[in-house]
Amino acid sequence: MSAADDEIAPLPSGLEEARSAFVALCGGVGGAKLASGLQHHLQDRLSLIVNVGDDFDHLGLRICPDIDTVLYTLSSLNDQFRGWGRARETWNFMHALGQFGGDTWFQLGDLDLALHVVRTHRLGSGETLSAITADIAASLSIPARIIPATDDRLRTKVVTPGQTLDFQRYFVEQQCRPRVEALRFEGADRATVSTGAESSFADDTLAGIVICPSNPYLSVDPILAIPRLRQLLRDRSVPAVAVSPIIGGKAIKGPTTKIMQELGVACTAASIAKHYEGLVDGLIIDEADAEEAEGTSLPTLVTKTLMVDPRSRNELASRTLEFIQRLGGARRIGPQ
Repeated sequence: MSAADDEIAPLPSGLEEARSAFVALCGGVGGAKLASGLQHHLQDRLSLIVNVGDDFDHLGLRICPDIDTVLYTLSSLNDQFRGWGRARETWNFMHALGQFGGDTWFQLGDLDLALHVVRTHRLGSGETLSAITADIAASLSIPARIIPATDDRLRTKVVTPGQTLDFQRYFVEQQCRPRVEALRFEGADRATVSTGAESSFADDTLAGIVICPSNPYLSVDPILAIPRLRQLLRDRSVPAVAVSPIIGGKAIKGPTTKIMQELGVACTAASIAKHYEGLVDGLIIDEADAEEAEGTSLPTLVTKTLMVDPRSRNELASRTLEFIQRLGGARRIGPQ
């Protein structure tokens, strides 16, 4: 452990002594960063329920962008400069594919390709995405449980003027340029929550739930669109908090700000609080938005939420767990 790590606030003693478990909902780069910090403190007591709305089939392979971002980030294999994919990636496959006139709009690195091939082969043999993801996480020595929100088909569709796009067509091929009129989560109403997600909420040692600072509309809403999962969150008997992805009135990365504006939603902490109304007991916002704290409908923690390195990730995770512990003192933990 480095000297910088020694300076990071430790896990609150009450949670450490109780060997408490936590559940986090996440997807994308921002969610994966906080998930990494939470894993630093919790290790195998952390269950991450990850968005599968971004998943799609490409070149005959099943691609799971959010799951893979979490896998690579929690195993420190992620490319911190690009913000996606694996570090030290090579692109021989893509160069050859383009040479043969193949479809190159979605980039698949040589190292990344191996994961997609293994996943697709095992899915074709009848295994579940949950089982495959757990095995891959174990092979990468990840202590946290990485759990797809569902093993059923759930796909995010982006309604734009004149056409409805598959999410990756909107996000990657179209570079988020079309105006968003609505979002649909195809298959969510029929999706069964994954066994791992169900059991994580039923854990007797569960002490809190975190909604990571992922895009609320593209990364978290597909998870919450699964009726049973939303019910589990509503019926919680432990504190739940959301970490706002907004800093200084805008999102640091991705199309969150653009989508909120196009959907007619103000890019504020109050909007994030309203979005998660009834699902969380507290909100964490950045110091740049401190003036908004009194205008939110939830107990609010104001702290630094920008995660630029492992130290800042771990620090925000520590603050998040402390906030949950304080909120837990105001409600009875356990079945109600």
